[in-house]
Amino acid sequence: MNKSEDKYIRVGTSLFKRVKKPKMSGKDEEMMISWNLDTIKQDYPNWREVVKEMERYNGFCTIPEHLEYQRNYQGFYNLYEPISVCPEPGDCPNILRFIRHIFGDQYEIGLDYLQLLFTKPSQRLPVLCLVSSEGNTGKTTFLNLLKAIYGNNMTFNTNSDFRSNFNSDWVSKLIIAIDEVLLDRKEDSEKIKNLSTAKSYKAEAKGKDRFEVEFFGKIILCSNNEENFMVIGVQETRYWVRKVPTLEKLDPDFLYKLEDEIPQLLFYLLHRKLSTSKSSRMWFTPEQIYTPALRRVKSYSINKVELELFETIKEIMESRELEEFCLTNTHAKKLLERSGFSVSRSHVRRILEEVWKLKQYPNASNFTAYQYDLTGSIYEKEEKGRYYKILQQELDRILSGMLTN
Repeated sequence: MNKSEDKYIRVGTSLFKRVKKPKMSGKDEEMMISWNLDTIKQDYPNWREVVKEMERYNGFCTIPEHLEYQRNYQGFYNLYEPISVCPEPGDCPNILRFIRHIFGDQYEIGLDYLQLLFTKPSQRLPVLCLVSSEGNTGKTTFLNLLKAIYGNNMTFNTNSDFRSNFNSDWVSKLIIAIDEVLLDRKEDSEKIKNLSTAKSYKAEAKGKDRFEVEFFGKIILCSNNEENFMVIGVQETRYWVRKVPTLEKLDPDFLYKLEDEIPQLLFYLLHRKLSTSKSSRMWFTPEQIYTPALRRVKSYSINKVELELFETIKEIMESRELEEFCLTNTHAKKLLERSGFSVSRSHVRRILEEVWKLKQYPNASNFTAYQYDLTGSIYEKEEKGRYYKILQQELDRILSGMLTN
């Protein structure tokens, strides 16, 4: 880069230099690096002129916009990057065919998702999950296509990146993608749930205090695990899980062909009429984004809850040598919460009555309840309520039913 091309800016009291970082793809990546006045003095005999012509900003902001982008936003430097591709009229048959491959019978809703991403980047959208146990499905290609469109406004995270407390490198991005995702802890799903509807979030970097930022990120997860890449509760409506089929043929230049059609895709999205209207805070209704793949993941999560409750009850009965075990919905809920499962009483009732086929006593009666204390020891307490009774000889039947379901 020639010195005449150097661009320096001052944000607050700090100096920065805008540079173009070369990449293997041949496309430069524009970035901003910290600079100082002494270095400018060394590089320029007329450094006072350089400083005089330097753009000045009061501070940083992050305003996502693609159609009417502004770098200087009311005197603040907009960290959100303009996309490098301009819409152009024309056909984009390869991209549209690929989008149909990804979204299948939800093709129009998939186009709506991409259109909203481009025209309304601040709009909350569901957590898109692309899953398949098969190879050569195009899941990663889809992420790479979005990266080619949105550049530095999209980031690829690993599972450990997402779980880390240090999030300043991704918390202000438009798209947060995790390939080969395995976030099967309950705290992982809670974090994603909170992010998907959050207006603001705490950003944290090493050696710096946490600070609040506006959050507008869209989370996209890809996994080869179709059943338990993460825990999704029965009542959860934030997830859009699609099972992606295998591509008909392998084309090593397929991504390059898609990238060539990006200007035409953006033009198409810009002039296309949305097939849906805003019906929820995440635009789509749960019914519109429902899929059998989502039900499969939810069913696996249900089985985990059932299995945990079963194993806990069995452990108590064996340790106390009980022939029968009595519990109410509330007691079952407490046993599950001890193991990290937050479920509703109606969820517990469904397990006990619909799955395990237990009968609840019609009237409140006295019974002995067993729970764990803070040290993990089992204690008993006399309670009164409409309880369920599990006999020792019923355990095999219950286990067999869970495995069958």
